[in-house]
Amino acid sequence: MHGTYFIYIMNFIMRIPQLFEDRQALLKLAPFVAAGLVLGFWLTFTPPGILGKADAIAYAVCHRISSRSFFLGDRQIPLCARCSGMYLGAFLGLIYAMRGERLGGMPNLKISILLGAFFLVFAIDGANSYLQLYPFISPLYKTENWMRLVTGSGMGLGMAAILLPVFNQTVWQNWMDKPILHSWKQIGTLMLLVGLIDLAVLSQNPLLLFPLALLSSATVVILLGMIYTIVWVLVRKKENAFQSLNQMTGYLAAGFATALLQIGIMDLGRYLITGTWAGFFSG
Repeated sequence: MHGTYFIYIMNFIMRIPQLFEDRQALLKLAPFVAAGLVLGFWLTFTPPGILGKADAIAYAVCHRISSRSFFLGDRQIPLCARCSGMYLGAFLGLIYAMRGERLGGMPNLKISILLGAFFLVFAIDGANSYLQLYPFISPLYKTENWMRLVTGSGMGLGMAAILLPVFNQTVWQNWMDKPILHSWKQIGTLMLLVGLIDLAVLSQNPLLLFPLALLSSATVVILLGMIYTIVWVLVRKKENAFQSLNQMTGYLAAGFATALLQIGIMDLGRYLITGTWAGFFSG
């Protein structure tokens, strides 16, 4: 086995001069090299451990206020309650919709109204929660972490229902003009699954919360990677040019590299301002 790997590596090394002579081969290799370099730098300069890396991802998109987060024992999980719900909801929505067909249609009017209501509740509860940071302002009600989690979950479902169709419309040749959410049965099933995940988070059972905490942080990279993959496909004018994931591995690598680069830049900027990997404040 080791001999096979050695031969493979030596063959690759022998081909490096040829790759530099072949512009097309070099362009194909570039996204993977970029992804490897960005990942290497990011892993080197972020906190150690798998939860430390998850913290660094969350650090780029979330306030990480301790009183608005759940805990693994004495250890705060990477994303706050609202962001945890949002990214777990988005992940569930993506997985539920990726069932063979490449659906690119937007939700119908009735389901769009429901998703819009999810967003409205998310915005109202978020604004009310923000007011609680200021002791001289009276909020409409006291927002609890379970409310942040639930409203975030609804927002995440809406994000998945919009982003995945846009992705499918952009990259695939054979996408179908059919909504990923087109029945109340689907909505009911998703809400039931989201409810179960939210209950698992609220239990704060380490056996459940630990993998969900990692999954929520990983979803940040997944969503950003999808967005930047769309951007690279548009920049390279390759819309609707792909029939399989294997054909677009370079674009996926470029999307991943750009997503991680953005996370790294935001990490650096926030760290230079605050000097800590912790939340902004504990209020």
